[in-house]
Amino acid sequence: MKVVRAVVTILGLLVLWQAVVWVSGAPPYLLPGPVETLSVLVARAGFIAGHAGVTLAEILMGLALGTTLGVSSAIVIALFRPARRWLLPILVTSQAIPVFAIAPLLVLWLGYGMASKVGMATLIIFFPVASSFLDGLRRTDPRWIDLAHTMTGDPKARPLAVLLHVRMPAAMPALASGLRVAAAVAPIGAVVGEWVGSGAGLGYLMLQANARVQIDLMFAALITLAALAVALYFTVDFVLRKAIPWQPDTLPHTDS
Repeated sequence: MKVVRAVVTILGLLVLWQAVVWVSGAPPYLLPGPVETLSVLVARAGFIAGHAGVTLAEILMGLALGTTLGVSSAIVIALFRPARRWLLPILVTSQAIPVFAIAPLLVLWLGYGMASKVGMATLIIFFPVASSFLDGLRRTDPRWIDLAHTMTGDPKARPLAVLLHVRMPAAMPALASGLRVAAAVAPIGAVVGEWVGSGAGLGYLMLQANARVQIDLMFAALITLAALAVALYFTVDFVLRKAIPWQPDTLPHTDS
């Protein structure tokens, strides 16, 4: 049923796209139709796939680094009270500065290679992961902590042990929410970095195609990027559902 729904949705979007082209009367160099775009996507599949592989590598490395830094920062802030005065402002600042303002600096510092794009993706991913995990750690049910103290017979049980055995498992659903958001926004960082300066990737391909008025190729790259982002999100969502079986989905299911 889910496959049928997905196919119907895609076909509906293609029909709507074609209808917009017909109604607007836009020329192909402004708005190519789905047939022209899919023809380019098939004809140059290998070329587009090469650039997609570069972007995917940037996204995955950024996701890994951003998640590691976000989780580590949240744990440090939760464990050490003095660290909150130093790390919380950094946490907020990382999100307050627009990514377009940081991208040229990262390219200048890290070069036109993959490092600057990974750094941009890391910065975007860092905040949702760190903030959601920290919120989960701070909102652990006090009764569970009291139970841990009771079972150990120590009213001042080691904070690290409580963190590992009580706070972190309780905060995993919040972390999962942050990771889902991170998976959805991760492509933004990589593509913005490619727009500012790069020699490969889907963002670079779209920029070059637009400059050469190859709008059908630009749309083909955009569709590839969207498919990549959707696949990444649902992959992360699937893994998280399997990794946190104690937090089932409580929304009513209407189909299988």
